[in-house]
Amino acid sequence: MVTDRVGDFIIRLKNAGAIGNPVVSLPYSAHIEAIARKLKQLGYVSEVGTSGNGKRMLDVTLAYDERGNHKIHDVKRISKPGRRLYASTREAHGVKNGLGAAILSTPKGVLCDKEARKERVGGETMFQIW
Repeated sequence: MVTDRVGDFIIRLKNAGAIGNPVVSLPYSAHIEAIARKLKQLGYVSEVGTSGNGKRMLDVTLAYDERGNHKIHDVKRISKPGRRLYASTREAHGVKNGLGAAILSTPKGVLCDKEARKERVGGETMFQIW
């Protein structure tokens, strides 16, 4: 049983990219699917879909560049189950001078740091990715 689904998801993506696996499968969650769709929009993931016989699974296809390198260089979990960290609109800063993104869970859904500043909404800073 996994207690931190978001942490498990991002580490699975990072590890699969490190060994060259093209697809990551994990138990379905609507929140994780929203995060995966946001990562697809940002270009870190190429496809997001569901599958499964009896048990619903979320299948995420990783994105690689033209040289075969994984687009996710590293991830850093910010808000953890034991310590939730929230950011206001002014505190949602860029990651790695704009080369990365911070993913926030807001009342308007899952947003990256740029979208949160544009929408003028804060929320839980889940993780940073670059």
